[in-house]
Amino acid sequence: MADAVVLLLFLVLSHSLSCSSSPTTSVPVVRAAVDAEHDYTFVAISSLKPKAACTGHRVSPPHGHQNATWLRLSLSHGPCSPPSSHRRKGPSLAELLRQDELRVQNIQMTLLSAGDDDNAADDEKVKKHPAKSTTTAMEHGPVVDVNVGSASSISTSRIDPMATGGGDRRRRSMPGTVQTMMVDTASDVPWVQCHPPPTGGSRFFDPTRSPTYAPFPCGSPACARLGPYGNGCINGQCQYRVTYPDGSSTLGTYSSDLLTITRTTAVRSFQFGCSLAEQGLSQASSSSSGTMSLGGGPESLVSQTAATHGNAFSYCVPPTPSDAGFFVLGKPPSSRTRTFVATPMLRFTQAPTLYRVLLRGITVAGQRLNVPATVFAAGSVMDSRTAITRLPPTAYQALRAAFRSRMGAYRLAPPKGSLDTCYDFTGVMVVRVPRVALVFDRNAAVELDPSGILLDDCLAFAPNGDDRAPGIIGNVQQQTIEVLYDVGGRSVGFRRGAC
Repeated sequence: MADAVVLLLFLVLSHSLSCSSSPTTSVPVVRAAVDAEHDYTFVAISSLKPKAACTGHRVSPPHGHQNATWLRLSLSHGPCSPPSSHRRKGPSLAELLRQDELRVQNIQMTLLSAGDDDNAADDEKVKKHPAKSTTTAMEHGPVVDVNVGSASSISTSRIDPMATGGGDRRRRSMPGTVQTMMVDTASDVPWVQCHPPPTGGSRFFDPTRSPTYAPFPCGSPACARLGPYGNGCINGQCQYRVTYPDGSSTLGTYSSDLLTITRTTAVRSFQFGCSLAEQGLSQASSSSSGTMSLGGGPESLVSQTAATHGNAFSYCVPPTPSDAGFFVLGKPPSSRTRTFVATPMLRFTQAPTLYRVLLRGITVAGQRLNVPATVFAAGSVMDSRTAITRLPPTAYQALRAAFRSRMGAYRLAPPKGSLDTCYDFTGVMVVRVPRVALVFDRNAAVELDPSGILLDDCLAFAPNGDDRAPGIIGNVQQQTIEVLYDVGGRSVGFRRGAC
């Protein structure tokens, strides 16, 4: 409410000043000035900062999904995050950018080693070539709560004694152990922590307490499908291993059990890694107890539930940690899909985990950047956990120049890591920010929320090392937008102002 009041006062003052201008001003000139203002948005600086308490959903959650399951989603650190993690301090900007760069490098190394950018790979070809993991040991990103196992969660889950809130109580009334899991579109193998952390106090899944838990035998088809994630056998049980780019890893037994998503939706033979060791991962500071993998490989949740949920999912990342977003497993009804702008989903034959789109251009304040189409030819990976969007250097330089020229009224500040266009907004309550839109193939123009343009008072984009490398669309740019991954229909949709 305070943000809205500040912005309203600013707009009233601006209107008063425009009304006091010379009465001889011609109508066309006034109309042109109004049209020009539509290319900018006035942003209260305080609206980009998290509040001390969770404010919930800014927009009413979507309803009416066919074969769809809706879950509350939050950022991993902050007042809206699950009780198991919201009191942990999130990473600093410097640490976030460091972890972000590791993930970017790993995604690009995966594509480089694959050496294949065939955008017409058919489903059978995709299934034959499982990709290596692009997961990173990042401690930030979007998270959801689910329940794993069939035992009573009240007696078997390690509930944080300080946990409060209706959502947590509702989850504890469902079967199994509550697990806070990272939503990851660039990995295939879901996994949960199956041992108590040395520091204690964190939720974990104890397989001995779930009567429906079953490890896969070494010779099973599920074990064979693990491909590069397979890690041999122990006592006849299939083992998995997921390695992160910094050398850390999770390993354990590949298993199945009940996954309860909501009171009315469950996956009865959910396949996942039961992690018995996390090498090099800091459980003391980790904000989640596992990864909800949603990549294109056969092991992911979206692939496992394709028959029941239409091989589709969507999510909306909130603008700040004090706001709530949502995750939907399934496809919206046709009446709602018309509210999305859509672009084709492309796949890498040798890296089927990743979802790719073609960025065709960028507009700043209504003006399309003069960037040759060939600069975007490599496409961009859609990723839920990379924070900062990576652009080809030529495109980034054009964006930076256009943005700086339209932000000339504000003082530049020193760079912050990979963010090289930062501002000193000391004493500034409302900022006039040029609108920025990403234009994807088939003219799918997606205007970014102000929270997707500025991060910590800096332009929230960074350049790739090479124009030939694929870009990455990060979750900062996705904030407040419902992103629909229609894997079966081979399209990616965008709906603005969704959360």
